[in-house]
Amino acid sequence: MNRFTRRFDKGVTLTSSTRSPRQAGSDADVIVVGAGPAGSTAATYLARAGLDVLLLEKSTFPRPKVCGDGLTPRGVKQLNDLGVDTRQEAGWLHNKGLRVLAGGVSLDLEWPELANFPNYGVVRPRRDFDELLVRHAEQAGARLQEDTTITGAVTDDRTGRVTGVSGHVREGGKGGVKRPVTFCAPLTLACDGVSARVALSLGIQKRDDRPIGVAVRRYYTSPRTNDDYLESHLELWDRSQPGDPKLLPGYGWIFGMGDGTSNVGLGILSTSRAFGSTDYRALLRSWLDSTPQEWGFRECNADGGVGGAALPMGFNRTPHYRPGLLLVGDAGGMVNPFNGEGIAYAMESAAIAARCAIQSLARSGNAAEQALRAYPVAMKQALGSYFRIGNTFSKAIGHPTVMRIATRHGLPRKTLMAFLLKLLANLYDPRDGELSDRLITAMTRLTPSV
Repeated sequence: MNRFTRRFDKGVTLTSSTRSPRQAGSDADVIVVGAGPAGSTAATYLARAGLDVLLLEKSTFPRPKVCGDGLTPRGVKQLNDLGVDTRQEAGWLHNKGLRVLAGGVSLDLEWPELANFPNYGVVRPRRDFDELLVRHAEQAGARLQEDTTITGAVTDDRTGRVTGVSGHVREGGKGGVKRPVTFCAPLTLACDGVSARVALSLGIQKRDDRPIGVAVRRYYTSPRTNDDYLESHLELWDRSQPGDPKLLPGYGWIFGMGDGTSNVGLGILSTSRAFGSTDYRALLRSWLDSTPQEWGFRECNADGGVGGAALPMGFNRTPHYRPGLLLVGDAGGMVNPFNGEGIAYAMESAAIAARCAIQSLARSGNAAEQALRAYPVAMKQALGSYFRIGNTFSKAIGHPTVMRIATRHGLPRKTLMAFLLKLLANLYDPRDGELSDRLITAMTRLTPSV
């Protein structure tokens, strides 16, 4: 068996005898920096192709992450494609759709029935979810090295090509000695999230003309732990002070976890005037204090502290390829600017990156380089036009008046909201779909890619 033969035997790990020798002086065929959803997905596909994959992670598993407990059907599709068992019997809490609340109206919208996507979403804690994916990668044959912080790329002095990464390994656990390390490989995938240390070391900065979001969340023991719908609050009201309630910037969510707790949080876009000048944790407390007492979202029921994270949206870091390096997932700004969803796009971009890498490493010379250059082209074809529309949308709803008018006049119209659910969640059939699908397809075809 050569190194490009795909293994379909679940649980079988490729041994060194099944691989071709790697390049002289290299530590792997491919280095993947970051073992989040993007990194673990890419490592799984690459290892299944018989490649020697070194997966470097700064922390140790299991480890918590902010947000991301709720996945739409787009994310579920990526899990199914990867071969992850998403049945309820396997520990996934299923949901039917999205509940939207604003202007005193509550509307339950079911996930659409489509050829390309399942008709259910799932909820699973990130602490469990991320470890499940990384173990999946290990089963496929990827070599995981934890407690390894990568701080930058290593380049060839003559050509400028990325030839590996450098950083340090922490020995002896937390508080242990940090030992400098360097790893070399023909190709590196930067899946290091919003920090994007590898990209920054090469001078690849985030783009200020693309939106970014901030999200904060906290877990609460709550009777709302079991819910058939993910819940989105498009209006956040502060009723903590006497007098008229104050409309707060942003949107909120409630995800029942099915384990006695709920994930409750809110997000705000950089297109809002309140971005950067808002105490997001205080904003979360103010909103939750205005929710019904019986929901349980009070300090006495809190399970852990408030966590926060940035959401890099709409391809806000480019280029996605430079010789020897691919930017994948959050490192390339691949969060959906419509709804802040990141996991589905991290996994989707990882699958595309893995395909390009497999083709490149099966070739030599200019043909190998052409396969890698195909990655940013494929990403633009898959998401570029859709993200451009989303970037425009995020600018529009950054104005409170626009958001207020949209919720007041749009929410009571269920047909319109069903269409918006498809658009905002990127869930439509580009071929042979119903009228709403064909309309979204036409919009993306007519919109230039970002």
